[in-house]
Amino acid sequence: MPFDTPIDDAAIAQLFTEGRSYNHYLDRPVEEAQLHVLWDLMKMGPTSANQLPARLVWCVSQEAKDRLAECATGTNGDKLRTAPVSVVIGMDTEFHEHLPELFPHTDAKSWFDGNRELREASAFRNSSLQGGYFVVAARALGLGTGPMSGFDAGAVDKAFFADTPSVRTNFIATLGYGDPASLHDRSPRPAFEKFNRIV
Repeated sequence: MPFDTPIDDAAIAQLFTEGRSYNHYLDRPVEEAQLHVLWDLMKMGPTSANQLPARLVWCVSQEAKDRLAECATGTNGDKLRTAPVSVVIGMDTEFHEHLPELFPHTDAKSWFDGNRELREASAFRNSSLQGGYFVVAARALGLGTGPMSGFDAGAVDKAFFADTPSVRTNFIATLGYGDPASLHDRSPRPAFEKFNRIV
């Protein structure tokens, strides 16, 4: 079935033009089943050779959120402590071990064997893509997110990935039902001509 018809304006608004990043959330829980649905959406976004290197830790207990908050800088700690869910988006530099299952029609694993530099670059690039899909999938489900980079990555790795040394933190985020009352004016977005070239 071809999908060559644009989605409607309301959907575009929810995903992009009116979608916002949140620092504060309503006092409304996010059920574990919703996390599974969110993952099942975001995993469908394209990655190179279906690498799917993102490894997520969903911090739903207060203990886990507090532990993550201790790794954050500035006001991010409070955001992580009070959000319904806080999330670590990690990247597995040994993702290629799963390629025989995830990309079975060719020997893609051999492309990465013995080349750690290529694996690290691919893991970062494609887990970042998956992080973007995480944001869009959350918005599609009526949830809000607050992606952030103000944290000590080494401390997060030690706290959450000590038992999986091939996994390192890419970025972290909050997740919940965003509180519209907490929003400030949207930051500017540039016109096409400012940052784009057609050649």
